[in-house]
Amino acid sequence: MKKISLFLIAFVVLFLGGGVAFLAIWQIPAPKTPVHEVLADERFPR
Repeated sequence: MKKISLFLIAFVVLFLGGGVAFLAIWQIPAPKTPVHEVLADERFPR
């Protein structure tokens, strides 16, 4: 049981580390078209 727990913990740590590395390296493309959205004044407190 101890080996299975250790394996699962190691797998989760490696999976999370890989995800963090992927997000750190990934060059996210910028939007090609500008975004224009009108926000209503009621959404902001005075």
